[in-house]
Formats: sequence, structure tokens, C-alpha cells
Amino acid sequence: MKIVYTVGTFDMVHVGHLDLLEYCATLGDKFVVGVASDAVVGSYKRNVPIIPLEQRMRMLKALDCVDDVVSYDTLEYVSNCKELNVDVFVIGEDWGDKAHNIAVEKYLRSKGAKIIQVSYNPLTSSTKIKQNVIAQSHKGKYAIHNVA
Repeated sequence: MKIVYTVGTFDMVHVGHLDLLEYCATLGDKFVVGVASDAVVGSYKRNVPIIPLEQRMRMLKALDCVDDVVSYDTLEYVSNCKELNVDVFVIGEDWGDKAHNIAVEKYLRSKGAKIIQVSYNPLTSSTKIKQNVIAQSHKGKYAIHNVA
């Protein structure tokens, strides 16, 4: 059985996420998504996710293209890759060369696993969605009105 694994925050799930997840599911027999805890995200991003970890995981589990969802509480990927016996690891275009990235690449290559890098959908991102919500709320378009 070929195991496919990808990781991310998956805050405010959008069509770009869906495109990625559906693509990943085509690469093997079982597709597992690793979701970063709030603490992990806070270690490399300015803001923690808006949607709590448990809810992000639940939304991903509900998708037909996703077979399983796991979380990770440290910025380290080798442990889950070992535990899941990953054959294909899908990474984003912003992967970079940090120590934790290099460590998992080295591990995966040592076992003959494939690493596939994908481009993000330039039309959407969680950051853009958050910026649009903030901009619209400042215009008063989505102001809360009390109903008597």
C-alpha cells in the first residue's frame, strides 16, 4: 500500500487546499494529512490559526479525498513519516531549507520515498481570505445588527 502524506496548517480551508488534497489523494492508496498545532504554527508564523486544531482536523477528516488526519506538536516531520511509513511526501512551494525540512528530506530519501513539491493556487490563500474579511468589516459591509 502506497502511503501519501502532506502537512500544513489548514486554517480557513479553501479551494486551494481542496485542490492540493484532491491531488495528493491521486498519488497513492492511502492519503494522510498532518495538521500543525497552534503552538507549532506560532513558532514560525506571526499569528496562530483562527480555527482551533480539533475543528481543522474534523473538517479535513470529513473530506472524501482524505483517509486519515494526524496532528503534530513540534516542528519536526520525521516522527510521523516513520510512524505512517510514508512513501510519498507532498510539500508546498514555500518549503525552504530549515533544519526540520532537511531532516525529513534526508530520512525519506534514505528509505527511497518520493518528495513532490507543488505550487500554490495564486488566486486564494488563508491570509488573503483573512485580509478580505478585515477589509470588509472595516467598510461596514458585515456589521452585526441586533434584531429586536
